[in-house]
Amino acid sequence: MIDTKSILSAMAALLISTAIAPVAIAADEPEKPWTYVDAQNLRIINHAFAGETERTYARLPRYVKDSIPEGRELWDRQQCSSGIGVRFATNSTRIGCKYTLYWDTHMIHMADTGLKGTDLYILEGDSVWRHVNTNRPYVKKDENGNKTKLVESTYVSNLDGKMHEYVIYFPLYDGIEDFSVKVDSGAVITKGSPEVINANRRIVAYGTSILQGGCASRTGMAATNIIGRELNCEVVNLGFSGEGKQDTYVARAMATIPDVDVFLLDPVPNCTEMMCDTLTYNFVKTLRALRPDVPIVMLEGPIYPYARYDSFFGKYLPKKNDAFRRNYERLKAENPNNLYYVTSEGLDGPEDDGTVDGIHLTDLGFLHYANKMIPILRPLLDAHSKCSK
Repeated sequence: MIDTKSILSAMAALLISTAIAPVAIAADEPEKPWTYVDAQNLRIINHAFAGETERTYARLPRYVKDSIPEGRELWDRQQCSSGIGVRFATNSTRIGCKYTLYWDTHMIHMADTGLKGTDLYILEGDSVWRHVNTNRPYVKKDENGNKTKLVESTYVSNLDGKMHEYVIYFPLYDGIEDFSVKVDSGAVITKGSPEVINANRRIVAYGTSILQGGCASRTGMAATNIIGRELNCEVVNLGFSGEGKQDTYVARAMATIPDVDVFLLDPVPNCTEMMCDTLTYNFVKTLRALRPDVPIVMLEGPIYPYARYDSFFGKYLPKKNDAFRRNYERLKAENPNNLYYVTSEGLDGPEDDGTVDGIHLTDLGFLHYANKMIPILRPLLDAHSKCSK
């Protein structure tokens, strides 16, 4: 018979002896020194108006500010660094980041990692991007214990020390004042190959909070960033939360962006039925007149999951799309060239599980969005980039 009492006594004695036994603790090795490389000395991607913006990583040129009506929030929205990133190659065994946030904001329906964090990706082989890590955007405190807006993180250590191509995607719903890539002191770091996220292939996407990246859990999962990796191109993100209202002064600014292969227009979620009816024609007409040789893809608005059950929105959302499409047909009748229309069917997936709040997309929703748009954009991008460059 097993003597349970003896076994329990022996176990207790073992636990006590283990708890009081001295433990040898290795002394912490001093951290190897870092080199901080300003992203401006590397290759900034997906940034249309470099040198023309009020702040380094804002998304619209200074002159647009004077055209924005009082009470609108477009100027604040364009401060977000959505879609912008930095490309580089390095043989460092560690990679990190250091940056200063513009606001250090927070939202109840979006993870801070997507809102104000950053994503590191590595290129495997010639064309496969792999997510390495995401930094958790804890802000540092000053010597008095007060929060600053400075974030410093390490993405990864113990890399193989060989040259690899990387991309870091910047915050989606906050802005940044500066950004540095951290690498080993003495490591080689370059701008990387210009053919990786090809500098000669460019899509410009205009739209709303969804296009801006709300509410991806991390920055690499915004639809424009997924599309850019898959199509090996730059995708300029001009999604503005609540402000994708088809302003012609924005269309005129978009028309000045050089080397555009495709314009993607996704404004319907921010427009009323009347706005879809009255503003669409002039917005697209302005863009076409200034850039007649660039294909324009008009994407209608999603029918949100709740509209299946909400009797008002079940009727109203299709009406907005009908108005948007009527303007497309009018424009197409005037000039059939380089104008395309895409319905919203399947935009956020077949299972209605692609949103965080019935409107804004989760990572799953953004994958569905990208997977719908990639086969539409690919042939237009390939054809135009070959004939124009």
